Amino acid sequence: MKSFVTGAICSSILLLSGCQSESDKPIETNNKVTADSKVEAIKATKPVKLTSGIDLNNIDKSVRPQDDFYTYINGGWLKTHEIPADKTSIGAFNDLREQSIADVKEIIEDVSKQTDLKPGSDEQKVGDLFSSYMDMKHRNELGIKPIENEIKKIAAIKDKNELASYFAEGQIKGIGSPLAFYIAIDAKDSSRYATHIWQAGIGLPDRDYYFKDDARSKKLREDYVKHIGKMFQLAGFNNPEKSAKKIMALETRLAKYHRDRRENRDSEKRYNKFLVGDLNKLTDQFNWTDYLKAQGVADQVDIIINQPEFIEGFGKIFADTSLEDWKTYLDWNLINATAGMLTEDLDNQNFDFYSRTLNGRKEQRPLWKRGVGVVNRALGEVIGKIYVKRHFNPEAKKRMTQLVENLRDAYKVSIEKLDWMSDKTKEAAIKKLKAFTPKIGYPDRWKDYSGIKISKDDLIGNLLSTRLDGHKKNLQKLHDPIHKWEWGMTPQTVNAYYNPTQNEIVFPAAILQPPFFNMKADDAVNYGGIGAVIGHEMGHGFDDQGSKFDGEGNLNNWWSDSDLAEFKNRTTKLVNQYAGYKVFDDLNVDGKLTLGENIGDLSGVTIAYRAYKMSLNGKEAPVIDGLTGDQRFFMGFAQIWRGKRTEKALRNQVATNPHSPGKFRALGALSNMPEFYKAFNLKEGDAMYIKPEDRVKIW
Repeated sequence: MKSFVTGAICSSILLLSGCQSESDKPIETNNKVTADSKVEAIKATKPVKLTSGIDLNNIDKSVRPQDDFYTYINGGWLKTHEIPADKTSIGAFNDLREQSIADVKEIIEDVSKQTDLKPGSDEQKVGDLFSSYMDMKHRNELGIKPIENEIKKIAAIKDKNELASYFAEGQIKGIGSPLAFYIAIDAKDSSRYATHIWQAGIGLPDRDYYFKDDARSKKLREDYVKHIGKMFQLAGFNNPEKSAKKIMALETRLAKYHRDRRENRDSEKRYNKFLVGDLNKLTDQFNWTDYLKAQGVADQVDIIINQPEFIEGFGKIFADTSLEDWKTYLDWNLINATAGMLTEDLDNQNFDFYSRTLNGRKEQRPLWKRGVGVVNRALGEVIGKIYVKRHFNPEAKKRMTQLVENLRDAYKVSIEKLDWMSDKTKEAAIKKLKAFTPKIGYPDRWKDYSGIKISKDDLIGNLLSTRLDGHKKNLQKLHDPIHKWEWGMTPQTVNAYYNPTQNEIVFPAAILQPPFFNMKADDAVNYGGIGAVIGHEMGHGFDDQGSKFDGEGNLNNWWSDSDLAEFKNRTTKLVNQYAGYKVFDDLNVDGKLTLGENIGDLSGVTIAYRAYKMSLNGKEAPVIDGLTGDQRFFMGFAQIWRGKRTEKALRNQVATNPHSPGKFRALGALSNMPEFYKAFNLKEGDAMYIKPEDRVKIW
């Protein structure tokens, strides 16, 4: 079943992610010293010849680095690699993700081979959940039987008070509704958890998909209506085409009141705390008492509404839409949420629209890969424990910890040297920097899955159990101190993130591999790769939204008026720079939507470069493969953004994702760095050249 994850909580190197986790005990390590280990230690003291870490085979020498550094570094790879039919993208991140998927599959298979699994054990849950997903024959035999009880519950709703309750009950089970309720840290009081509501209720990726007037968008809406009709037909519902048109009309009305993604980036605009008793001031057409009771939060005094204007509009729609139409809408959301877990026909139709039509994926991924994804989402830290023991080198954590501290030191120096910021604001910025909490590799405490029941022949029931267990744990947070040990990503996730309400930077084990982090390579490429990733996440603490939070994780202005004005002036220049990049002839990067990530990239590579130079202690870097240290640093940065996407996926990214396409993440940041100009002899007239007075320097 689909779950709601808001982009309001964390900023990641790739995708926005929520930040949650629970735990038990630390990883057990074996510190026993043997004769063999002593021999290995002696061997390790011998000098090791480090490589450059640059894949020279990927370079396209027909491209001048001064004109298009991204293609110069990655052009050879771009020419020789095609996107497979079952993918929408390939690249450096994707390669590691594919390896992680294979590693997790091996773990699942090894666990499943065990014949003495104790009922209720984590291992039994992993094996049986995977089996329940993979048994397509059984799923086809069951048809829609696994959701029949839910269909009956929807049909039995007698009035709009019961409808309000079901919106909550259904969401707990993973069924979408116009209101997305969640529990997260209060942005203005980071010592407590608070209840929140986010706008929701639409099946297309973004509000703009309902209103754009170009031929491509019109065709997409027609395809969406056809898709809904086919799904209703496959699920055995009457009047599928008529129902599909009703769904489209209702979603379009809801989308009209959605705040757009650019506005939704504004942390202050999202923070609207209401007393529960005052919710009727937004709309008195909806039974808030029954809704919150069904969510299990009837005793809450206040709630944060991210988009109050949406609630006002929703109230009008709720009132003048018939109960029967709302039931049809809920039936659709039930089918849409469970389609990938029911029959092969429903799964394929779901794929046909959401993957093929929307993103250009030509073929389904193999069933086992989709099954790995299900297990990762439901029981991720069970897998994570084993993954860390098998694939994470403790030495990598030690070296990564040192890199983080080196970046922190470099950030401090950079702040101190800023010529546009007052001493008072610098002092506050450094205070926040010192308060950063790094998390590297894996959690110190692991999530508890004891409340989840998994059966080998009940996939929908299994996923429902994980949903109910997660909701129960979230409700408990309202009575707990902050769970500082929680992680929002599993160790096997190839990503990283910054969480402003805990002022933490998090780097899962799976990203700590080449080309991001190479234990066998010279420092230059590592500072250009994982160093820039570290700097990127630190940079989110000082981007246009993260900079609104103080070191304790509270939404609290620590800027002087003049410094804030200059900061906005500089970020506006960055907006304009990226808005000038053409993805296609008819499509540019959205400079406003991507601003936070672009600040992260520029800050990240700038600070990583400073940290690299500081690490040399005044010495010259060695020349490796005919490349200077500075050249290897910038090449290391450019090669991590190596990638390709289908046209549809790329258009979808530009419309909905706060990250710029990889090419412009490389070009945009480096075009602003004087050190890059020197390393590759950029001059006026070169395509990447920006006049010194127009280059953006923030941190």
